[in-house]
Amino acid sequence: MAVEIAVETPLQDDVRALVAELNAALLELTPPEHCYHLTVEQMAGLDTTVFIARDNGLAVGCGALKRHDEAIGEVKRMYTRPSHRGQKIGAEIVGRVEAFARQEGLTRLVLETGDRHPAAWTVYERAGFTRCGPVLDYPDSEWSVFYEKSLA
Repeated sequence: MAVEIAVETPLQDDVRALVAELNAALLELTPPEHCYHLTVEQMAGLDTTVFIARDNGLAVGCGALKRHDEAIGEVKRMYTRPSHRGQKIGAEIVGRVEAFARQEGLTRLVLETGDRHPAAWTVYERAGFTRCGPVLDYPDSEWSVFYEKSLA
């Protein structure tokens, strides 16, 4: 894979632009009150590790692991630019998030995604996630689909 993925701070102009693109894409598919975005500043918190995919230095994808306690991690802010879709970048980022979570001793990964994101569902299901009921403090909504994966 020509694309390189590394842990980076989200407080970079090109990553801010990537996250803004992600937010705009989500708002095209989901009402704002059902979008649960982390801001770039929240992504920079100590409880979150951000993975950035770069193609020749250009930020083309992202994903994050947000820790909720000693056991549970949440997959957040998954996005691949349309120009780079189909290259398994999302799958690679999910794999990095999972490996990092295992290394930290987390025993369960959870996530919330939209009801109009079949490409995301495919990435998560191929990575071994299964659908479940609402996780963490997310409301049960027709706009949300929830997944979990045991790391134990």
